[in-house]
This record gives sequence, C-alpha cells and structure tokens, in this order.
Amino acid sequence: MLGQGQRPLIAARITTAVIGALIATMQECSGVVWAGQVARPAKLWLEMSSRSFVPFPDYPFTLWVDILPFQSDGKIGAITMGLSAFVGREIQFDTGKLTLPALIDKVNGLSAYLIEHGNVIKDGDTIGKDERERIEVRYKNSEVFGGLPVFSCVDDFA
Repeated sequence: MLGQGQRPLIAARITTAVIGALIATMQECSGVVWAGQVARPAKLWLEMSSRSFVPFPDYPFTLWVDILPFQSDGKIGAITMGLSAFVGREIQFDTGKLTLPALIDKVNGLSAYLIEHGNVIKDGDTIGKDERERIEVRYKNSEVFGGLPVFSCVDDFA
C-alpha cells in the first residue's frame, strides 16, 4: 500500500480483495502467503476475499492470522502468527482450564478485537466477559517461541 500512516486493517482489506480478484483471473494460483507467516489455499482465499469489506467481525481476518495450538509442561496453549503485522505482537494464551475449542475461540475473539481497534490493550490490562473470567494480559517475550513479543494471557491453572 502506498502512503504513510495507512491503518493496517484498511490496507489488509484492500489487499485481500485485490488478491481475490487476481486469483479469479489466474487459475494456476495454488495459494497465498500473507505477510510471510500465514499460508492459505487459493480456493479458500477466493471464497473469503469477497467478504473483505463487510463490517466487524465478519471480515476475513482468518486469512491474515493463524492460531496454532501447542502443548507445554502438560498444559495447552495457542499462539497467533500474523497478528503482529496489525498490533506489533502476537497472542500467547496458556491455559489449565479451557478445552482446546474454547481456547481457540478466546484467541480468535481477541485477535479480531485487536485487528479492529488496534493495540488498545496495555500491559497489565485484563480481558474477559465478566469479573469471574478476568485474565491479565502481560507484554512479554515468549519463553516457548524464541523470545517472540507476545500479549501473554494465562488463566489460573487448576
């Protein structure tokens, strides 16, 4: 994208639509690599890119951000790849309570929120629907992923 100070979301929406149009005209395209971190099949990109300009949260942010589950020290977690292009950090969420689908859902929701609003979560802020669900977010360098800058979310381990 040309120009200074372009919001990453606006640039991503426009670029996504343009890539979708290119895929529609170039049948030999087999996939798209977004920001050097997220790879998606061309067919999926073509289908989802038609929603590039729909309102939050229904635009295709899952083309831009991957959520990868992991296991460490007997606990499960999930880390994003690609979110840093929007807010300068990835999300690393470690849990001793949540099921994998619930964990992915939380990281998915937080990712969409950050893409829409920018880096509005400060070190030490809490996230969650209500007081029982409050989770502190810390700015850290991941110990699991080679010092990658992350929003570290850890629920209380059971």
